[in-house]
Amino acid sequence: MSKVVYITEYGLQKLKADLEKLKSERPLISAQIAEARDKGDLSENAEYDAAKEAQGLLEMRIAKLEETIAKARVMDESKIDISQVQILTRVKLKNVGTKAIMEYQIVAESEANFKEGRLSVGTPIAQALLGRKVGEIVDVKIPSGTIKLEILDITL
Repeated sequence: MSKVVYITEYGLQKLKADLEKLKSERPLISAQIAEARDKGDLSENAEYDAAKEAQGLLEMRIAKLEETIAKARVMDESKIDISQVQILTRVKLKNVGTKAIMEYQIVAESEANFKEGRLSVGTPIAQALLGRKVGEIVDVKIPSGTIKLEILDITL
């Protein structure tokens, strides 16, 4: 049974746009294969091999996106309880050791982008925060050790 992927409406639209972009590359790769095929002996044709490999990678990426979209379920933000950290909530944190303040939104793996502050629900930080409430101090095990984070605020 396939695993459901919870996602935002924004994330779903982005996945669909990425899928359409990849599908639009199919004719270009087909043309490259045809051009390479016209150059003669396929057994020693590096251009043909490269174009076929590019086609295989493209089709694999398309299939993966189609699978993710098929499993996606858009979360209704109006039903999210912001009394605790959960997927789609924004959480403002303070590193107890360094006093640094940071803010992340907990999102599905397919929407994660650390530069934009969108943290995958599968990361050690997100896993440690899930179900926690404002004011709690959470020990988070990361590859370089353990950090203490205080939850300052939870919003949508």
